[in-house]
Amino acid sequence: MAGNIPTGNTFKATGAMNTKFAFIAMTTLFFIWGFITALNDILIPHLKAAFDLNYTEAMLVQFCFFGAYFIISPFAGKLIEKVGYQRGIIIGLLTIAAGCLLFYPAAEVEIYAIFLLGLFILASGVTILQVSANPYVAILGSETTAASRLNLAQAINSLGHTLGPAFGAALIFGGTATIIAATAVQLPYLILASVMIITAVIFSRIQLPVITDVETTDTTEAPNDSVFKHPPLLFGTLAIFLYVGAEVSIGSFLVNFFAESHIGGLSEHEASKMVSYYWGAAMIGRFIGAALMRIIRPSFLLAFNAMMVILLITLTVNSSGQTAMWAILSVGFFNSIMFPTIFTLAIKGLGPLTGRGSGLLCQAIVGGAVIPMLQGVAADVTSVQASFIVPAFAYVYIAWYALKGSKSTNINNAAEVKA
Repeated sequence: MAGNIPTGNTFKATGAMNTKFAFIAMTTLFFIWGFITALNDILIPHLKAAFDLNYTEAMLVQFCFFGAYFIISPFAGKLIEKVGYQRGIIIGLLTIAAGCLLFYPAAEVEIYAIFLLGLFILASGVTILQVSANPYVAILGSETTAASRLNLAQAINSLGHTLGPAFGAALIFGGTATIIAATAVQLPYLILASVMIITAVIFSRIQLPVITDVETTDTTEAPNDSVFKHPPLLFGTLAIFLYVGAEVSIGSFLVNFFAESHIGGLSEHEASKMVSYYWGAAMIGRFIGAALMRIIRPSFLLAFNAMMVILLITLTVNSSGQTAMWAILSVGFFNSIMFPTIFTLAIKGLGPLTGRGSGLLCQAIVGGAVIPMLQGVAADVTSVQASFIVPAFAYVYIAWYALKGSKSTNINNAAEVKA
C-alpha cells in the first residue's frame, strides 16, 4: 500500500552504497507490515473461538486495525515533519512492539477489549511506518526509477503477507491442545515485539541518507484547483476503499470457510496454512501483472481482473468442496495489481495536487475496517459462504472505475500534466 510520494526532493547521501543499503533496510519495513497485517487472518478465527464471538464481533479485529490508518495517518505525517524519517521509523517500530506486548496481559485476564486496544496501538505503529517508508523509498534515488523501487518494495510486502499466516498457523494453531485458549497468542506476539525492538535498535545505529528538502518545487497549481474537482481521484478514492476492504475481508474469513464440512472440513491449523496461498497468489500476480502492463493498458487489465474476481466469487458461493476452496484462493492472484493500478489511475494528471491526492487515497485504506464488518453481519445473518457476496459488489464498482470512472475529465478542464 502506497503513501504520499513527494516530488522535487533532494537528499544528502555520502555514497551510492549507502543509498543501496538504505533501500535494503527500508524493504525490511515493507516485509514487517505485510507480515503483521496478514497475521490478522489467523488471529481472527482464534479469538472468535477463544471468546465465543459471532462473526461481526470477530471482525472488530480488522475494524480496530484498519481504523488506525484513518485516525493516525494525519498525525503520523506531522510527526515525520517534526522528527524526520529515521526517527519516525524507530517510533513506529516501538509502537508496534508496545501493541504486541499488550497481548500478553490481555490473554492473562482474557478480556477481548484489551486485545482490540493492543491491535489499535500496533496498527498505529504500522501506519507511522507506512507514512515514513513509502515516500522515503520514492525519493531515495532517481525520480525516473521511483516506481520501480516502490514496486520492488511492494513485492517484499507481499512476501510478508505470504509468510505471516504460516507463522500464525504454526504458533497459534500448531499446538496439540483441544481447547482453544487466548494464551496461545502470547508467544508469537512476544516474538514479534522482540523483533520490533531489535529492529528499532538497528535503525537507531545505522546512518540513512538524510532528506534535506521535502518541499515540492512545482508551484504551478491553479488558484481555483482542488482535489475535489478531479472525478477520477474521487472515484478512485472509493475504489481504494472498496478494494482494500474486499481484499482484507476475504482473507479474514478463509479459515472459518475452509473449516466448514461441505467446503474443506479442515482443522483450524490446516486451514490457517491455506491462507498463505491467497497472499502468495497475489505476490505472483504482481510480477506477472507488471510484465503484462507493458503490452496491455492498465485500465483494461484492472477491469479484466475485477471481472475475473466476480466470476470466482460467484463460483465460490455456488459450489462446494475443492472447487469453492480454490476459487476463493484464486481471487488473490487477480487482486495483485489492483491497489497500485487504481492508485496510479487516480492521481494521473493531478500535477502539484499529487501529494494531497495521495493522502486522500491512503486514508481510504480505512475500507479494511468497514467491509469486513459488513461481511461479518452478512455471515451472521446468512452463512460464511453466502457472505462473500459482500466483497463481490466491491469488485463490480472497481470494474466500472477501470472502464469509466478513471476516464472522467477535470471539472475545471485544467491542463493535463504529463506524469
